[in-house]
Amino acid sequence: MNQEYFHFLLWIMGAVAFFVFIALYFVKAGYGMFRTSSWGFSINNKLAWMLMEAPVFIIMFWLWGKSGVGFSLPVYFFFLLFQLHYLQRAFIFPFILKGNSRMPVAIMSMGILFNVLNGIMQAGGLFYFAPEGLYAAGAAYLLKPHTLIGVSLFFLGMGINLHSDHVIRHLRKPGDTKHYLPASGLYRYVTSANYFGELVEWTGFAILTSSTAAWVFVWWTFANLVPRANAIYHRYREEFGAEAVGKRKRIIPFIY
Repeated sequence: MNQEYFHFLLWIMGAVAFFVFIALYFVKAGYGMFRTSSWGFSINNKLAWMLMEAPVFIIMFWLWGKSGVGFSLPVYFFFLLFQLHYLQRAFIFPFILKGNSRMPVAIMSMGILFNVLNGIMQAGGLFYFAPEGLYAAGAAYLLKPHTLIGVSLFFLGMGINLHSDHVIRHLRKPGDTKHYLPASGLYRYVTSANYFGELVEWTGFAILTSSTAAWVFVWWTFANLVPRANAIYHRYREEFGAEAVGKRKRIIPFIY
């Protein structure tokens, strides 16, 4: 792939995200609490999460190795942060999930396709097609103000995401199948605190790297998670009542 095709890929991915954003306000992605038989054949949720998230980790590692950038800073640092997220998401998160839920193969397949394309996008933006001179400062790049802000947001978002997932996992006692309204941590302010954490995390990564591909990923994260957060918000209001949900927002505290 040359630079022209790479930029075309970014435009296409950005445009598709717009249509996904609109569509998800009308069609609920059929996993988790919204899984129905209409989505077709499903497999074990743990296996599905691993198969869905692992490709981006593998592709990023492969393209980093082929690129020749090696351990040069700051790009190697960006690579480690990206891989840290997906190491947890693909090889730790699935195995600490509780219950025996399932994920439709159709949803998993769409996730795999996106993660393959995203791996190509992020590797291209960091290893192959970064603007000339963008990372020429080397290790000194990591001391720039926007870098420090980006790193702080990345780890803040990761911490919010991990804590929020922990809250959800511990809502039920063993053998309990009831639904509960999460109320700890940032769930006091939004009904999808885990999604808020992920949005903050990837926004921090985009600020840190100054990569157009990373900003396309932020847009995709927003386009995918904001409509789903809206669906979760309305499900909670239906199930637990408007009074129980209270003044919580959907995904961004005090805003939406």
